[in-house]
Formats: sequence, C-alpha cells, structure tokens
Amino acid sequence: MTPATRPRLDLALHEGWQFRAADPLLGDAAQFDSDTGWRAASVPGSVHGDLLRLGLIPDPHLDRNEAEVQWVGETDWCYRLAFEVDETRLREHCTLCLEGLDTYASVWLDGERLALSDNMFVPLRLELGARLAPGRHVLGLRFDSALRRGRAVEAHHGGPRPLWNGDSSRLHVRKAPYHYGWDWGPTLLTCGPWRPVRLDLADLRIADLASPVTLADDLSHARIDLELTLEGRADLLASVRVEHLLLDPQGQVVASSGDTPRGLQHRCSLAVPAPQLWWPAGQGAQPLYTLHTRLVGGSEDAPELIDQHKRRLGLRRLRLVQAPVAGEAGSSFMFEVNGREIFCGGANWIPDDNLLERVTPERYHERVRQAVDAHLVMLRVWGGGIYEDDAFYDACDELGVLVWQDFLFACGLYPAYPALLASVEAEARSAIGRLRHRASLALWCGNNEDYTLAEEVGALGATATGADPVRFDARVIYEQLLPSLCLELDPGRPYWPGSPWTPAAPGNGQPRNSQDRSAGDRHSWEVWHKLMLPYQRYGELSARFVSEFGLQSHPSRALLAASISAEERFPGSSTLAWHNKASSPVGADGHRRLAVYLADNLRLARGTLDDEVYATQFVQAEAMRHAFEVFRRGWQQPGARACGGALVWQLNDCWPVTSWAIIDSSARLKPAWYAIRRALAPLACVVRRDGQAGTASAWLVDSRPEGAERLLQAQWRLLTLDGELVDVQDSQVVALGNGVTPLAVPPAWCRRDRPGQPLLASLTLQSAPDGAELASASAWPEPLRSYRLADPQIELTVEPGAEPGSATLVLQSRRPAKGVWIDAPQARLDDNLLDLWPGRPRRVLARGALDDLIVQCVNLLQDPAAQVMPTPTQPPAGPPS
Repeated sequence: MTPATRPRLDLALHEGWQFRAADPLLGDAAQFDSDTGWRAASVPGSVHGDLLRLGLIPDPHLDRNEAEVQWVGETDWCYRLAFEVDETRLREHCTLCLEGLDTYASVWLDGERLALSDNMFVPLRLELGARLAPGRHVLGLRFDSALRRGRAVEAHHGGPRPLWNGDSSRLHVRKAPYHYGWDWGPTLLTCGPWRPVRLDLADLRIADLASPVTLADDLSHARIDLELTLEGRADLLASVRVEHLLLDPQGQVVASSGDTPRGLQHRCSLAVPAPQLWWPAGQGAQPLYTLHTRLVGGSEDAPELIDQHKRRLGLRRLRLVQAPVAGEAGSSFMFEVNGREIFCGGANWIPDDNLLERVTPERYHERVRQAVDAHLVMLRVWGGGIYEDDAFYDACDELGVLVWQDFLFACGLYPAYPALLASVEAEARSAIGRLRHRASLALWCGNNEDYTLAEEVGALGATATGADPVRFDARVIYEQLLPSLCLELDPGRPYWPGSPWTPAAPGNGQPRNSQDRSAGDRHSWEVWHKLMLPYQRYGELSARFVSEFGLQSHPSRALLAASISAEERFPGSSTLAWHNKASSPVGADGHRRLAVYLADNLRLARGTLDDEVYATQFVQAEAMRHAFEVFRRGWQQPGARACGGALVWQLNDCWPVTSWAIIDSSARLKPAWYAIRRALAPLACVVRRDGQAGTASAWLVDSRPEGAERLLQAQWRLLTLDGELVDVQDSQVVALGNGVTPLAVPPAWCRRDRPGQPLLASLTLQSAPDGAELASASAWPEPLRSYRLADPQIELTVEPGAEPGSATLVLQSRRPAKGVWIDAPQARLDDNLLDLWPGRPRRVLARGALDDLIVQCVNLLQDPAAQVMPTPTQPPAGPPS
C-alpha cells in the first residue's frame, strides 16, 4: 500500500483516564508525574460525575446537597491518560482532537505544554508531528477553576457588569452560563473533557463539507451545492478521487459525482429531480436523504478508501416572513416552509442535565418525541445553555421539529474586548459549521434578553465601544460579528440579533423596545414576573411571536419523594423552597409567587404536599391553556397573521425543581403538557364565557393546509355546577384550513349567571358524517376558588388491556368534575387532565404498573369529604412498555 492510499484512522482515547485535584505544591508539568491521589475517570465526562460515581460527593440533586459540593467548582483538577502508539498507525499528519474542554484548560503531552484553552465550545485540533513517536505517551489535562479564573479576568477588565442570574464573572467566561446557577437550576461549576478525545491520523483527510440545499420556486427540483475542504498533503491530490453519492430515503442513488480534486477546495453540485420534501411535524413527512462523500485512492480495479463522511439532509425551503398584518400596525413574524405558513407552537429547551455526559441519544430522542406528541413544532435552544449534541439535532431532523438556535449569550451586558471577540468568532464558526446542514435548523439568534437588560439599565443607545460597564459593548457581537459569520458560512438561514428583539421603525436606526408587540419577537412575562397579572389576561399579552412565557409548578410527587427527605416533604419546607430557584431583584421568591397564583384561583381544603403539587400543576396547566389558545387565535388567516408562534418557557428540567417546565427531570409529563397538547391539536376549539358580563365567544383552529375546508357538527351545552342540563343545541360549521374560524355562539350562552348559580359551557366538535368526537372545550366560572364545586362522585373502573402490561381506566362522574388528574407514577397514559360530565364516561389507556395510583381534581381539592370510588377490579401489574 502506497502512502497515497493509506486510510485515515480515527482512534478514540476514552479508556484508562485518571483524575485528581491539582496539588498546589507542584508545578504544572509535575502534576502528571506524581503517582498519588489518582482515581479512575470517565471520558467524556465531568469531575462532578466522577466524584459522584465514586461516592466522594453527595448527589447535588438531592435535598440541599448542592451547597455541600461548591468546593468542587473552586478547585483545580487534573486528568491524565497513558496510551500506546503503534508505528503502523502513524501518518503524515497526527492530530490530537479535543472536541470540548470545560473550560480553562492546558493540554500536556509527555511533560510539554501543547495548548491553552478558555472556551468550552471551541474544539482543539493539535498537530503532534514528531511528538507522536511509536511507544508510550502520557496526555495530561489541567482544568483551572472557572470561578477563580473568571473573577480575575473580570477584575482586569473593570469589575462587575449588569446581569441577571449567576456570578457576574460568567460574562467573561465562555462556559455554559447555566452552570453558574439560574432561576430554575443549581450552581454546579463543572469541568473536564466533556466531549470526545481522539487521535486523527491521516495523510489526506476530509476536513469540512458545506452542502446547502436550494429548491426551485415551484419545488419541482432541488440542487445541492457541495464545497469540500481537504487537509493534508497536496501532492497526493492527483492520485485520489472525490466521490459524492446521494441516496433517497428509500436507499436508492438519485445523484452522484466523481472527480479528481484540483486543490484542497473542491466544488460540485448535485441535481435532485422531484425531491421528497421535508416538513415540520404535523404538516407532512420527514424524509431524509443520505449524502455519502468519499476520498478514494488506488486504481479503478482496486480502489482504496482513504476517508469518508456521511450526513443526512432534508430537502425543504424555509423563510422568515415579516409582512404587513391586515388592520394592524407593524409586521408579522412567522415561518414559512415549502410555501406553507406554519404557526409555530413550541417550547424553550434548556440542557437536560447538569452533568451533560448523562444525556444519552436515547434521552434526547425521548424528550424531542415528547415535544412532538404534544404537537410542538419548534424548540428554541436557549442562549444560557450549550450547542447541543448531534443526537439532539438528529432527533429534531427525524421527528420534524424546527430549531431556533441561540448563540450562547444570556441575561447580561457582555464585554467585547479583542480576546473575547476572537474566542467568540472561533466558537461561532465551529457551531455554524457543525449545524448548518440540518433540515431542522430554522434560525440563528444572537442572544437571550441582553437587549431587554440593556433597556432596563439605560444602555441600549450606547455605542459598542468603551470600557464603562453600563455600555452595551456586545452589540458589536450581535449586530456585526455574528451576522457576518452567518452570512459567510450559512447564508440561506435567517439571523435574528436577539430574543426578544424588535427591528427599528422606518427612519429610525435604533431597535424598538423589546416589549413592542407590533413586530419581531417578545417575551410575555407580565404573568408570573413583572406585574404578576392573572393568567386569564394572557389575551392582552399576545405579540407577533411570543418566544417566552410561562408559569411555575411543582414537579411530580414521585420525583419529590425521590429527591427530598421524608422529614422535609411538606408545603413550605426549607428544602422544598431550596428546589425553587425563582428569584426577583430582592431575592428568591418563587414560593411567594406560587402562593399568589394558588390563592387567586383555588381553595386548598387540606395542607398536604400531594394537594399542593396537584394545585400548582393544575394552575400551570390552566395558564398554559389560556395562553396557547389566545396566542393561536392570533394566527387568523393569510395576510392577517397577528401571531406567528408561541414558545412556552420551558419544555424540560435539568434537576428536581419547582419550575416552569412541562416535563420534569424524571421525564414525567405535567398536566400542562396535556393542556398544551389539546390547545395545539391539529383541530382545536375554544370557548370563552363571562357569565357576569353576559358575553361569550368561541372559535376553532384547523392546521390542515389552506383550502382544505371540512364540515363539522358543533354541540353546545350549558350546565349548572351540579350537572343539570340548562341548554343544548347543535349546529354545523365549516372549518377553514390553516386558520381560525370564529363560531357563532347560541344566544343562551350570553345569559347572565344568577347569584350563586354560575353556569359552565361545553363545546364539542364532531365529524359531520359519523359524529365521532374530534375536539372539545369547556368554560368554567372563574376564579374557581369563588365557587363551591360539589362532590362529582367519580367512579373508576380498571379493565384489563389488550396489550400485555396495559389496562383501560374508565372514569365517569355524577356531576361535572374539573381537572381530573390520574397520577400513576409507573405508567404511561394516553390521555389525562380531563373534565368529566355526567353520562359521558372517558376511557384512558394505561401502559405499565398502576401501583400508587391516585385520582385528583379541583372538586376533591376543595371538598375534603369527596372521594373517588374505585371498583374492585385490579389491573395487571407490569413495567411500562
């Protein structure tokens, strides 16, 4: 085999690592020679993960152990690995690849320092050359405390700058901001080799590949423009070929190219007739093409594979549309995919754990699957976290979730001195280059809430130069550096300077206030934060695109039981409050805000933690139902898209915590998940009734394509809280595709309630041919605390299911029951958070064991004498399938 045909080798360096705290009495090189104190390490990993695995620290997620492990982030740590190199594996270029070092790190090989790193998000590629001789080598990594180093950098550059959340030194450190603590997460300043470490051995290799997709205006054909970057010996180019093969989703070759490269940059294009289009979830399928790129040497009769690269591509056209809105000022903010305007109901995504090595591809897929099952079509990767692992974007590509990708700046007035700008440029180049081929990637965004903070401290109008810490220096990052990099590396993707952000009005060079509702995106935090408005007023807080809003609740009772000691498991305990990090300028006050929203809406007859868990989760679910229903109502019709999407804060949690998440850190779905799923269903209806004012309104939303009208039957029912049927009417309605259809409510619905006799309204949509129920909605008198809800006398029957380990739960009630929640910690339910009506039983499929099952609803919460009456039938026990 000639040198020209020697294949590239990619050798993982993950086995045999050791770690220990750095010895302050030893020099840097000597740290790795000492034989004392070393313990086995996991790579990729973190020092917290290793210490926890070895039992050297308590689990920081349990009780108040977080406070007991702060010393870890204030300590310097060393990792080392002894490895052997075989002469037969050496190549012209021997490169040490460190995909991610967290954060202040020095790299040592055989006692020689090779590099320094100060950015968690910039991979290092270190050419070893003659240093990698055959035989034994020792690779060493020293990680300095990010807190100590960051504070020193901060002091050098003038001291603290304005921010929300965490230590102010984080603004100078290119480390995941949430590691410093947030209003939903603990302070865990990790360090270590958090991404793979490997040796890349090659004479000639594929270094980079750009593959932008362009679709014809009529979507009848596509073109993939390929720009390949090779690295290595240019004198070998004449003896190799570059081959591209494009396979359709069925595995058939639909386009190919092969040529001898004329330089280290190689360009060509592939034509794709009749492309199978990639669609967001609920709008169509997600076919993925596979692009194989190969570097081949040898002869045609005996080809030798030198290097190869494989990626999956979705063929679609995406636009960010900012167009006039009929009858309103400003412009829309919505996404169009393959010519179809799409309402982006979705959620904000935070890192799924504090110890990132624990987030497996399976866990990523499960979480994204849960989002899709709730009819969410967009996830915003929030700027205080990380650029997620490829497994996250794989799941989004496969399941049809659009990704709004923030660059990693959050809640602070960041500096912009030259060294930091250079680091940010390297970081952004790496992130854009890695993610730009993703079909799911919809938008690059400069930061999270930095413009809002600048407004609050009076810095928005400042120039982007100067050392005064109240100056908004980082505008040069968001308005010059990042957009220029996106234009260079990913020109087909929209870029947005920040979230929230509103572009300047015509004739004004300054962006409008970030709370402007007539253009751009908005964070609607008047509920919970700011004014603490009642969630029933979400209709006043809609905007062109609501990229954050939310309300807190406790996690599941099962998760609290697993993470808080028994003696602290009661409402108001100090440990329960510790697991609520929500704060205001005057301190942690999440528990106070929870109490206000509970007191405004419900009466708790008992003081048990189970009741409080249900109550906070119910209020969160009602708030999210109100919000998504009114935000989606703003979708209206083409030319009048007053609201283009809404992203709840937040989808997930990184530890056991009372937060805004709709899925807790044990992967259990909160009631809000079910409320959102109904509000974002392909066909959803809404009813609003004010019995005090004598007004009523109703509407439906159908996400099928425009022009796909369908005839539906609507059943309108008015009931007393005791279940007496006051009025029932039927009508027909034509549902308009991809828009909102207002419904004419019966005159009886506009009658005023009599004192002490409020009425509740129920609307059910049925298919016209067969009467099958398609959607339903109800309007109960609010606030519920003001009314006496009678014992609904719920009966629960458990029937054996058709599948092994499954059962069907049959629930019926003699009076209306509000917010019926089936809490079954070890089972998965296909429906939950139900309103029950007399004479209308509901059937719920449960997979898994039904041990520790309880049924809760608002009626039971406010009437301690009420209870659920189960039948003696017992379900089969078994693990979730």
